Order: sequence, then structure tokens, then C-alpha cells
Amino acid sequence: MTWNSTMSSGYSSLEEDSEEYFFTARTSFFRKPSGKVTVSQVSQDVEKERELRTEFSREEIRQRIEQYNMLTKDHLKMTLNPTGAYTGFIKVQMDLRRPVTVRGGQRGAGGGRGEEAFYLPRGVTNTLHISSNNTVKQVIAALLNKFTVADNPAKYALYKRYRREEQVYVCKLADGEQPLFLRLVAGPEGDTLSFVLREQQTGEVMWDAFSIPELRNFLRILEKEEKEQKEALQRRYDAYRLRLQEALREVRGPS
Repeated sequence: MTWNSTMSSGYSSLEEDSEEYFFTARTSFFRKPSGKVTVSQVSQDVEKERELRTEFSREEIRQRIEQYNMLTKDHLKMTLNPTGAYTGFIKVQMDLRRPVTVRGGQRGAGGGRGEEAFYLPRGVTNTLHISSNNTVKQVIAALLNKFTVADNPAKYALYKRYRREEQVYVCKLADGEQPLFLRLVAGPEGDTLSFVLREQQTGEVMWDAFSIPELRNFLRILEKEEKEQKEALQRRYDAYRLRLQEALREVRGPS
């Protein structure tokens, strides 16, 4: 599995070191629904099961790759290797709501590299060059490694998102599934199929899965956000108070 270029261009490489950019906490742990599109979490995806059972001959794969390459508009084509495996590109959107623990921060008292919690920028898309043999589990590990994330990969999941009859469906992919095969079957259009990296959605945050330094970082972030909210609320009521005082002076007239 290889990566090229930098995050700023949306295309990354594990073979080349590049400077990464992280954003500190500016939003809450909890996200309000956008209301722009209707998203359905599909627990049992019949289409996914059908794809997992589908096997193509080498000739069928060759024909599908040729068709795929003719349809693609961004020059991210697939290549069939003599071994029968094929390589190509997938785009993965980062949609992480909670901060991640990043390695390589300031050195601690013992001289080792410390860890710090950051919010990764929402909506950033990375383009991965992978093989048809690469699994979802490998793609997740590679993404976290690129961003020097120290968190357990089991905390994250790769989802496929697709549109059908003006409805957007999101389905969690199993660790053993092969994203490039799904891309080949769906074709190159992003509206037909896209990949999203998210936290595991278990209904509740599993705090015992986090380390003590991670929990302390979360507390610092929450305290910072609480302070900002209090200051914003105070400014709001100060403004209301001034308006009321001005209205009272106008009603009473000059004393």
C-alpha cells in the first residue's frame, strides 16, 4: 500500500514525509444533525452481502478495469498485474467527531516523544493507492499511521456511503472486505460510492477504551470549550442589558 504527495493536495504517501496540519478543539464532542441530506444507518446491507459473494474471472476483471478506466475523469486509473491482482485508487473522507491522540509532540520528562489530543480537520479527503488484496483493516491502519495517530485502530471503522433514489445510505464495512473491489464494482463516480472513516458507533462512548493521558486531554478540551461558551453567554446577556438600559432611558426621557 503506497501513498504519494501531501495532505494539502488530498493525496498522501507513506513513502514520502510531509508536514501535516492539525486543528485544536473548536467544536463540541457532540454534533448537531445538518439536515441537508437524509442518512440511513443500514445494519443489514443486502447489496454488500451480494458483493462479498461475487467472484470474477480474470477476463471479467480485465473487462471491468478497462470500462472503469474509460469512465474515470480524474486520471486515477486501475492497473491489472500479471499475478491477477490489480491496483488502483480510493478516496477516504475523514469524518472524526472526537479528538485523536497524536504521537510526536513535545518531549516529556523522560526524553521520549509525548502525545497530544487534536481535532483532525473534518472533511479532509485522502487518496490512497492500494491493491485489490488490501483489506478495510489495513486501510484504517494506514490512515492512522499517516496522521501519526496513536489510538487503537479498533476504535475506528470504514463506512461506504452511496446514494439511491435521492436517499443517502451509510453502511459499515467488515474488516476483511476489500475496498478496491467495491470501487471497481461501483465504478469511479463518487456519488455512486464513497468511503468515510469514522469512530466506531456503539451508541455510547466507551471511556474505558481510552488511556489516562487521552482522558486528561479530553477534560482539558471540554474545560476550554466550557469557558468559551460561558464567555459567549456573558457577552450575549451584557448586550441585552445595554439595550434594555438604553430603552429605559428613551422612555423616561431626560431627567
